[in-house]
Amino acid sequence: MGHVQDRWWKEVRDPVSEQVTRVKTSSYGKGLRYKVRYLDPQGNEKSKSFPGRQKKRADDFLLEVASDKREGKYVDPKAGEVLFSKYVATWFGGQSQDAATQENLRSQVSKRIEPFFGRMRMNAITIPRVREWIGWLGKAGLSLRYQQLLFDRLSSILNAAVEEKIITSNPCKARSVQRPSPPERRVTPWPDARMRAVQLALPVEYKIALVLAAGAGLRQGEVFGLAVDDIDRQALELDVVRQVRIVGNRLVYAPPKSKRARTVPLGDGVLDALDDHMAAFPPVEVTLPWERPDGDPVTARLVLSMGGTACRRQVFNMGIWRPAFVAAGLEYRPNEDGMHGLRHLYASSQLENGVSIKALSLNLGHHDPGFTLRTYTHLMPSSHDRSRKAANRLFKPTKRPDGLETA
Repeated sequence: MGHVQDRWWKEVRDPVSEQVTRVKTSSYGKGLRYKVRYLDPQGNEKSKSFPGRQKKRADDFLLEVASDKREGKYVDPKAGEVLFSKYVATWFGGQSQDAATQENLRSQVSKRIEPFFGRMRMNAITIPRVREWIGWLGKAGLSLRYQQLLFDRLSSILNAAVEEKIITSNPCKARSVQRPSPPERRVTPWPDARMRAVQLALPVEYKIALVLAAGAGLRQGEVFGLAVDDIDRQALELDVVRQVRIVGNRLVYAPPKSKRARTVPLGDGVLDALDDHMAAFPPVEVTLPWERPDGDPVTARLVLSMGGTACRRQVFNMGIWRPAFVAAGLEYRPNEDGMHGLRHLYASSQLENGVSIKALSLNLGHHDPGFTLRTYTHLMPSSHDRSRKAANRLFKPTKRPDGLETA
C-alpha cells in the first residue's frame, strides 16, 4: 500500500535490550519532513513530500492514492506538471486532420487560449483561473458566440487531459463556471424582394452564385466548387461533392462540410439559370490540390470562376457581394446578409412547400435532422394551425362561426 517516512527522525533498536528509541537523522531540519512512498498502478515507485506538522496531510494523501487506485481514478501528481503549451501540442494530433480545420484550431488556440494558459502547469489550471480567462475574453471584446466556441475548445483539451490521466478533473465542467452563452437568435429568412434586389445588383457573371445558394441550398464554398459534371440533367439533381476552401492562404478543393457528399434536387428554373450562365460564361477548367496545399492535384470544370481560377472567398465577398447591397440601395447586415443567409431562404421556401425536416436536412447537408429542426422549426408555417385544428376537434368552437375548420 505504501507508507509515510519521517525523514527527520528514525527508530533505533538496542541489540541487547531491544528497546526502541527515536533519534534524529542527518536530514533533521533540512527540507520537507514527511515523504509518502507508494507504488502506482504500473508498479513504479512514486513519492510526494510534505513539510513538518503536516503528518495528517501525508496520511490522507496516502489513503487517497489507495482509493484512487482501487477505483481506477489514480493520476500521477507529477503528470500534471507538464506545461499547457507542451500538452496542447500533442492534443492537435487527435483532432480532425482536415487541413482547414487544423488551421482554424491552431489559430484559435494560439491567439486566445495559449497566451493565457500557455506557461501554466496543467494541474494549475483551476476553476478560478478558468473564470479569470472567461473575463479576459470578455475584455477583449469578443462576441459571446466566439467566446462559447473558445470555451468548448478549452474544455475539449482538458477533457483529453483527464482521459490521459494528466489531471483529475476538468474545471470547465464545474458548476461555478458559466459557459458563455449568446442570446438565442432565431433565423429570419430574407424577404423575397430583398433577394431579388441583390440578384439584380450583382454583376451578371456572378448572379448564378445567388441562384445556387437560394435555389439549391449550397454553401458558398460548394457554389464555388460546383462543376459541370456535377449536374445530372436527366434526374434533375446536383451532386455536391466538393467545395473550395483556403488553407495556408492557398485555394484547395475539399469534400463538403463534415465530408458529407450529397445529392440535391434541382429545380427547372435553377437548371435554366445554370444553362443561361454557362452559355454566356463557359465553364473554366481549374486544377487545385485536394484538401491541403501539398495534396494531389484535382481538375474540375467549374461553373463559376474568377480570373481564370476558382473564386476566393474574401475577394468575392468584399469585391462582389457587399458592393451589390450598395448598388441595390440596401444596408449590409454582417450577421444576416452573408451568402449563408440564402440557405435560410432556401430552407424557408422548402418548408413552406411541404418538404419534410428529414428531407430538408439531407438537402442542406446537415449531420443531424434534429439540428435542422431546432434551427428551422419556427418557420414551419402550418404547425400552429394544425395544433388549433387538433384542439378544435376535441372542443368544437361555438362562438366563432367564421373560425377555423372543425371537421
